[in-house]
Amino acid sequence: MIKKTQVEDWHTRASRVLPGGVNSPVRAFGAVGGAPVFISEARGAYLYDTKKKRYVDLISSWGAIILGHGEEILKEALAKAIEKGTSYGISSPAEVEMAELISTLIPSMEQVRMVNSGTEATMSALRLARAYTGKNKLIKFRGNYHGHADPFLIAGGSALTNIPNSFSSGVPTSAIQDTLLSDYNDLEQVRNLLEEHKDKVACIIVEPIAGNMGCVLPKPGFLKGLRELSRKAGVLLIFDEVITGFRLHAGGVQDLFGVSPDISTLGKIIGAGFPVGAYGGKKEIMKKVSPLGDTYQAGTLSGNPLAMIAGKTVLNHLHKHPEIYTRLKEKTKHLSQNLKGGYTCNSIGSMYTYFFTKEPVENQSDAQKSDTQKFARYFHHMLSSGIYLPPSPYESNFLSHALKSEDIEFIVEKHNKFIQETG
Repeated sequence: MIKKTQVEDWHTRASRVLPGGVNSPVRAFGAVGGAPVFISEARGAYLYDTKKKRYVDLISSWGAIILGHGEEILKEALAKAIEKGTSYGISSPAEVEMAELISTLIPSMEQVRMVNSGTEATMSALRLARAYTGKNKLIKFRGNYHGHADPFLIAGGSALTNIPNSFSSGVPTSAIQDTLLSDYNDLEQVRNLLEEHKDKVACIIVEPIAGNMGCVLPKPGFLKGLRELSRKAGVLLIFDEVITGFRLHAGGVQDLFGVSPDISTLGKIIGAGFPVGAYGGKKEIMKKVSPLGDTYQAGTLSGNPLAMIAGKTVLNHLHKHPEIYTRLKEKTKHLSQNLKGGYTCNSIGSMYTYFFTKEPVENQSDAQKSDTQKFARYFHHMLSSGIYLPPSPYESNFLSHALKSEDIEFIVEKHNKFIQETG
């Protein structure tokens, strides 16, 4: 009888009390096989499993950790904050200061409503767009993932890609009958949908840089084209920057590309790893949100003081040290340029995905041409070498500021060894 490892024991225990042994399907190893690893500690650029094995972390809590795990400035801020309590359920100065900071860094978000997750942010943004325009239909892009609210759970990215037809059971047809689909990077399809459903579309929602079908960049002119088409049609443009907000640039992708949406959604980095989300836009739109307006949205723990102080600490540090973005960009560029194999590697800022296809990847259909079986072998090769990648070919890798040059060279070395051995 083969003795079970401690990792397998944790998965066995978890499977008795958690569906599939996980609390989120992106953590499962369904796309790569095997039992998921259980992490007991994280420091700097490294994760440590329950057997104390160290991994170079390329997940960074799915993009939420940008400075590194256990950053001193964050620990100090949280230690002071926790002495004052962990939750009030009442307004506090920290949430006001956080909203002021977000509005300063992202001017299109004149007013901000804090929530508890990216899913809450996007579903609230959609409700607001429908209330403001008086229309019901939305346009989303295949391979973009906007959380697990019913209207978005069709042709989504992330772990939804592993479900047949990328569609969740339990979602009634009525919930998605107003969801219109377009291919990412295809303005002509968007133009046709707007014409076909004239005066019925409330909003276009898009990941301005996709991270949930792997890292996929917008073609030149795509985002500006969406802005022009939406404005002409009287449709609100929503940028889902839950992943990209403050990950690539202090002002978000919208500042990086010079395109201002009507509504933006944020998450991940603005909580520095705590559960958090936010949505916001022009005051004219946000005044529809209760208690000012009749668009109801609430959250008992919204604006949690620990999450606000954590996020505020990180955002202030990034704002004061813009060179962090430059260094992350340089690390990612060096890494991506030295990964051999001749396959497609998409990268920007501190995000990258190595697709096992030699064709360009510009949308979900392109991403799904990747050799998923080869990726599974690649994942386990890297994992056994001490490098933790997302366990799916359709996710982005995220670098943290804590990664050292020797960590980058180690990743390159192990990647190229796999290519050399497998071709």
